[in-house]
Amino acid sequence: MAGWLVALGRGRHVLLLCSSNAESLDRLLPPVGTRRSPRRRTTSQCKSEPPLLRTSKRTIYTAGRPPWYNEHGTQSKEAFAIGLGGGSASGKTTVARMIIEALDVPWVVLLSMDSFYKVLTTQQQEQAAHNNFNFDHPDAFDFDLIVSTLKKLKQGKSVKVPVYDFTTHSRKKDWKTLYGANVIIFEGIMAFADKTLLELLDMKIFVDTDSDIRLVRRLRRDISERGRDIEGVIKQYNKFVKPAFDQYIQPTMRVADIVVPWGSGNTVAIDLIVQHMHSQLEERELSVRAALASAHQCHPLPRTLSVLKSTPQVRGMHTIIRDKETSRDEFIFYSKRLMRLLIEHALSFLPFQDCVVQTPQGQDYAGKCYAGKQITGVSILRAGETMEPALRAVCKDVRIGTILIQTNQLTGEPELHYLRLPKDISDDHVILMDCTVSTGAAAMMAVRVLLDHDVPEDKIFLLSLLMAEMGVHSVAYAFPRVRIITTAVDKRVNDLFRIIPGIGNFGDRYFGTDAAPDGSDEEEVACTS
Repeated sequence: MAGWLVALGRGRHVLLLCSSNAESLDRLLPPVGTRRSPRRRTTSQCKSEPPLLRTSKRTIYTAGRPPWYNEHGTQSKEAFAIGLGGGSASGKTTVARMIIEALDVPWVVLLSMDSFYKVLTTQQQEQAAHNNFNFDHPDAFDFDLIVSTLKKLKQGKSVKVPVYDFTTHSRKKDWKTLYGANVIIFEGIMAFADKTLLELLDMKIFVDTDSDIRLVRRLRRDISERGRDIEGVIKQYNKFVKPAFDQYIQPTMRVADIVVPWGSGNTVAIDLIVQHMHSQLEERELSVRAALASAHQCHPLPRTLSVLKSTPQVRGMHTIIRDKETSRDEFIFYSKRLMRLLIEHALSFLPFQDCVVQTPQGQDYAGKCYAGKQITGVSILRAGETMEPALRAVCKDVRIGTILIQTNQLTGEPELHYLRLPKDISDDHVILMDCTVSTGAAAMMAVRVLLDHDVPEDKIFLLSLLMAEMGVHSVAYAFPRVRIITTAVDKRVNDLFRIIPGIGNFGDRYFGTDAAPDGSDEEEVACTS
């Protein structure tokens, strides 16, 4: 039976949970002659590794999040940040995974302190190669970078996380991009060693594991995963790891809200932690679409909106694509024609400057040329990608990025699942493409992504074949310098957030797929695989 004790410490209750299910040491070393596959680290996901964490219950996305803004386009409640501290090889990563699985929430970011080792000098590199550099001292970590990274994650902004190579004791060239989430789990041996960092953590958990078990785990890991010999591992442990634990790590146990002896074997502790976190997350719930539906209405359409002139030709094409009896071939054909007109119209709002060229007849011609650096198109998957051919047809060498935003079928809220943006996009004029915009929730999320990648607001052009007035108001109110361009604006949306009279689910009609269960216009349900 597991027992527990409540003790008073530094003005708070510290919960000490003990378990009799301690792991036996003889099960911790790998069999002779075998080699364990490297464990997955808890940094952001690399290009070859999908942003997923598969558990026995579900697939959890570890590189995205639901909306981080309210109807005003500003920061809503911050993410819930958990700190996991404890000695080297105490089982922090395993405890983190158990918490994630028990929480059963779809958006979690795992951030490892191991990613934030400082860049070593040439002399320090030589010391590290001979196991003479102290990686278990607070000075070995870049706390300024840790704090700034965690602050941005809590605000839902994108961050660049260094990738550390434990074999060469150096940072790799390419850094990884992470977004915030409902829950951020930050784990590391010095997780509680910095005062500023402590203030960012909403819950602090110390994983307390017997020193003998930690030593055996460290031997197994460093020998099988990091290519080190047993003599070097023991030397480093006795010289640096154990003294550092006694001096810097174990004393931080007193600042923890919860102390978990025996780590992953203590299911009682995991259950109590999860119960507390669920109560915290309930207080952070935000229904973005519902808030947008009741905000900024009954106002004149904004000046940043430009609607393609409703000529008989344009109205005729709208008549065809809005007709439920229109065949798929005709729907695609006339949609493409409208897209081409929309793109051409949008390009007229780009900055141009006077220039003079010489004609083949040897005469000067006073003309105009594009005054920007480059044009990049970003499509909101999946419907937005249907507009890419039209953009490529009129913009030579245009770069294309993609953002996958899906509607959660249980909550009706948009969720960011994936993004791929060209490098140096902050210097470009960005054409953001989605075929229909009803409440504006998905469009606002996409704009927020671009802003987080330092694209100036006045360089973003939101293009859509059809928008509801609600969506126009929502985007314009939150981002007043974003240019909004469409071929038509309908007056209202129904209770399912479908544009009325509308066009139906554009993606389903274009790709010939079955309609989504909620019938939503803006938010094509797509597969992330």
